Order: sequence, then structure tokens, then C-alpha cells
Amino acid sequence: MKAYVIEQAGGPDVLQLRDIPSSTANSEEVRIRVRAFGLNRAEVYRRAGKMGPITGQVVPGIEAVGEVIEDPSGTFRTGQRVATAMGGLQFSRNGSYAEEVTVLRSNVIDLDGTSLSWEELAALPESYLTVWGALGRLIDTIPGQTVLVRGATSSVGQAGVAYAKARGQRVIATTRSAANAARLTSIGADAVIIDSGEISDQVRAAAPEGVDVVLEVVGAATVRDSLKALKPFGTAVVIGLLGGAPVLDNLHLMNDLPNATRLAFFGSGLLGTPALPLTAAPLKWIADQLASGAMPSLRVQTFDFDDVARAHSLIESDRALGKLVVRA
Repeated sequence: MKAYVIEQAGGPDVLQLRDIPSSTANSEEVRIRVRAFGLNRAEVYRRAGKMGPITGQVVPGIEAVGEVIEDPSGTFRTGQRVATAMGGLQFSRNGSYAEEVTVLRSNVIDLDGTSLSWEELAALPESYLTVWGALGRLIDTIPGQTVLVRGATSSVGQAGVAYAKARGQRVIATTRSAANAARLTSIGADAVIIDSGEISDQVRAAAPEGVDVVLEVVGAATVRDSLKALKPFGTAVVIGLLGGAPVLDNLHLMNDLPNATRLAFFGSGLLGTPALPLTAAPLKWIADQLASGAMPSLRVQTFDFDDVARAHSLIESDRALGKLVVRA
């Protein structure tokens, strides 16, 4: 099968399209014919050597959609539409930048009956599953809350805006550029704040009692300020590292953490583990919401399989205001 491989860290040019052997599925795995996959900064960081050394041949990619080729357990039938994300992809096993991928069954989600194109489906798994993992227990069954999405123009930030709005929440979104405000409003933000690094007063002006939930995509650089926007018993969940290393120097529990608030971190590596099984993941519901027009598409550009290096260059340029996908 054809797959992209990385044999040394570097720029987009180190992505090499090669013929490599397919992997048969063992009793805990499913083999999938990849029809499309989303692109993520995690793959850019992996390629650049920022997520561990490149030892041997690495196939990047942490998500895909496609059709089942083989499932020894019979849980999924041949030809069934599915999505997959995480579960060791691009680290402990070959990733999804390939014609086929063999994944843990626990990281496969049924998409049978969905009417979206492969390209639209490919824009969903990693971003929306991360948002669901971070926010689902906080907002899925309690509509009418106020959610702040800090760093909302990233692909996962936009998914946070769209998902929270679809769950009946009031959404305040932040961006560093006023030029992006219209985009955030169009996908569901009720209010947009231009982020100067210190915005808690502006958030309080829009939500005087404070916000119920913060989805913190920027990370350590802004989390102290985001915490100031929480109401008592509110929760801030950090999911991103856009602002640099995930280190808070001299965190003062009484001064930096407002009374009766919670600070949490969610990493998508938890997806598909016993702590967060994907049997409850609302990915098919999200696909149906998109198909009906109730939720917006976040896909902004689709690349052909032989054009992945150019897609990586676009991600690194920070000019992609939405999700990039590749048609396999």
C-alpha cells in the first residue's frame, strides 16, 4: 500500500510517499481502507521531531475515516463506514497518512447511515472527539450555560464553538485578530473578544456573573487570566498548547485559582481507553447535525493524497482558518 513515511525530522519535504506492507488485524484490531483524513498540528510536530525522536520509519496521522476491510472479532462488518482517532497512531503504530490503517478496535466509531461525504467526515474525528472529551460531562446535559473558548480560531477551538452552541450554550469566543471575528460568529459564537492576553474584564462585561466553563486552547500563557473569568464552581479545561510549553510557574492556589473553581487538563490520548470509551462518543450525531445544516462545516480546504507536503506548509503558515483534510 502507499503511505507517507518520515525517516528523519525536518520540514514538509521529509514526508516521502512510499510503498509499504499492509498490516493484518489481530484479535484486538480493525483494518480500515482510508478514504480521507484530517490534518493536525500533532502530525506537524511529529514530523519536526518535537514529539519524540524519529527512530526507524514513522507513518504520521492520528485520525481517518473509511471502510472496514477486516475485523477478526466481527464487531464491525466489511465495508462498514467508520472513523478512527488516536489509539497510538503515529507513535506505537503506523498512522493514517496511508491507503490503509490498522487500529485498535476501541478507537473505531461506527458511522453507518451518515450521508456526509468522506471529505466532510474527515474534518470531524480528532477535533470534535477532543472537544467532547473535554466538555461533554460539563455541557452535554445542562444547556443555557456560558462557555468561553480561548483560542477559538484553531480547528479544535472552532469545533469547541460549534459543539457548545449545538448543545444549547451561550458561547464567547476569542481571537487575536479582528479579521477572524466574522468567521467565529458564523459558526456559532454569540460574542467575540479580541484577545490581548488579558481579557477577563471584557468577559466579565459580557457575562457579569462569570462563565460556567472555559475551553482553554492557548494554554499556560493565558490560563491564569481565563480562570479569572469563571464563576464559583466553574471549570476551566486546558486542551491546547498554542501559547507555548505547558508549564505554570509559581501557581498560587489562593490567588490564581478563584474560590471554588476547578482547573483541569484533557489530552486526547485518553480517547478509546477504559476511562473514556468511544461507544458513547456523539460523532454520528455531529455528522447528522452537519448534514441537516444545524451545525456548520469546519472544513476549509481539501488536498489530494499526493499533496500532503503542501498542506503541512499551509498549517505551519497559520493561514488555515479551519480544518484541512486529505482525500485518500
